[in-house]
Amino acid sequence: MQLAKASCKTFVVLCGLLTLVHAYDLVREYSGITFFDNWDFYGFRDNLTLGNVYWLDEPDAFSQSLAYVNGAGNAVIKVDDTHTVQNPQNRNSVRITTQDWYAVGSLWIIDLVHMPFGCSVWPAFWTLGSGTWPNGGEIDIIEGINQMPSNQYALHSTPGCYHNSTPPNQIGETLTTDCSSAAGCTVGELQPNSYGSGFAAMGGGVFATQFRCYRRPNVPASINQSTSTSAIDISQWGPPSASYLASGQCNITEFFTPQQLVLDITLCGEWAGLPQFYLPACGSQGPTGICYNDSVVGSGSNYDEAYFEVAYIRAYTTGGAVPTPTAAPFEIASKVDVTAYPGYGSISKTATASVGTGLQPSPLFFPGNAARSVRLGSHGCWWVVLIGMGLLVRMV
Repeated sequence: MQLAKASCKTFVVLCGLLTLVHAYDLVREYSGITFFDNWDFYGFRDNLTLGNVYWLDEPDAFSQSLAYVNGAGNAVIKVDDTHTVQNPQNRNSVRITTQDWYAVGSLWIIDLVHMPFGCSVWPAFWTLGSGTWPNGGEIDIIEGINQMPSNQYALHSTPGCYHNSTPPNQIGETLTTDCSSAAGCTVGELQPNSYGSGFAAMGGGVFATQFRCYRRPNVPASINQSTSTSAIDISQWGPPSASYLASGQCNITEFFTPQQLVLDITLCGEWAGLPQFYLPACGSQGPTGICYNDSVVGSGSNYDEAYFEVAYIRAYTTGGAVPTPTAAPFEIASKVDVTAYPGYGSISKTATASVGTGLQPSPLFFPGNAARSVRLGSHGCWWVVLIGMGLLVRMV
């Protein structure tokens, strides 16, 4: 079957030293039949954002077909949409966390065919530092709720990290500036089709975390031409949707330890389920106007779009300086009005680190649970977090 696929790429630049380099070296690819080999399944209820889900362990997730690799070779994690849930039960879902840790100087790319959306649905692709949250920092790459029209990006930290001064080439809209607030320091994506039904209708997208999300026609050639074994050159990447600069605003090496990647789907909870965010878009979902009663309880048929389908996630590191893209911002023809939709800049989250299986670490890449608490202040790094967006139509 042929599908028109639109991809949104988001990327993060993390560290600069003295020698300028443009390429990142691939250290891990999560894809195909081995996609789930280096992830831990949560195996407990959502005690972090108080969502109405139970995140299954690995055997149950596979046996209930909530985690699997499909015929196209893509990894799928999803919310249960086939079983009837009665009050006060939770609905089954999946949260997975990499056993690997990635330090300052890392780049992550995720190619998505589909992301979850719908009333009560709260998906996220994010990174998490070590220790008690938010001591090790958090980077939200993909996140939204209910029927949001576009993606929201954020950093979470302990007090002292800010996004007060918006860089001139950031094309997203800064919504909140204190990274230690409940929402974190957030930026709303202004380009359409970066989230939800629009993203799905375009066939998915690619987020590269140096942070940016590209419209598929604008995806850099270095990403399109990359393979499961090649390095990647970011020197020609365009302007970011969100750009978090360390200079004068946030000492990144103080607030962020090496990070794990996390992919999860919860329902309702401290963001999607709050009446002020749920009712405007989803108030007609049922008779009570309560997220859990009208969405989670019942047959689950309303969750047929609540799944991630991932072609691959690739992780890169570099020992040299990461260039900051200097491309000028461009005018967005049809901007998403993020101020008109309830929920932007209002997220509340708590989290804890999971434990992996320790292997031998390298300077920037820590397989398994090695060096979870390392802070890289001795590297003398500055950190820039950049986010952009684009769509590229391709045939699958």
